[in-house]
Amino acid sequence: MGMEWSGAVLAGGQSRRFGQDKARYCYRGRPLLEWVLEGLGQASERFVVANQAYPVAVPIYPDLRPGGDTLSGLHTALARARCEWVAVAACDQPFLQQGYWRFILKRIQPEAQAVVAASEGFLEPLGGLYHKSLEAEVARRLEAGQLGLQALLRSIPHVAVPKAELEGRFGPQLFLNANHPQDLP
Repeated sequence: MGMEWSGAVLAGGQSRRFGQDKARYCYRGRPLLEWVLEGLGQASERFVVANQAYPVAVPIYPDLRPGGDTLSGLHTALARARCEWVAVAACDQPFLQQGYWRFILKRIQPEAQAVVAASEGFLEPLGGLYHKSLEAEVARRLEAGQLGLQALLRSIPHVAVPKAELEGRFGPQLFLNANHPQDLP
């Protein structure tokens, strides 16, 4: 059924404001990381990009070029993925469920290197799809210290899906950024 794609969960953040490891935080009876992996359950392969071990049944890969925050995670996801398209989620995005990924995969255009949500000029880098052909450009930006994901996305051909359309279909908490445990509904 359909095309093959990889699913990567970025769990390399420090979780400083959250006060504990977000990936391990128990939400509705399960660690946040498990919710995100379940959402990616239809991927041909799934893995976690993290610089520590987690009790999950998928491979865990450390950053290949540490120190670049989310861009380091994206680079590792693109380098490790076996498929051309990689779904990239953060470990604190439990609301990106399988229907969301099925929907956004249908938005891929032939020339695009990314498919991301957009709202009022802001491109939502996580919860997006990235083409493996971006690996060299992401590596170049890491090398140059150009760590901004907005600048990367604006410099490449991408599909911007209206965030309001996605939230209308999949719920207002879809791209929730949980900086504190009480931010989770």
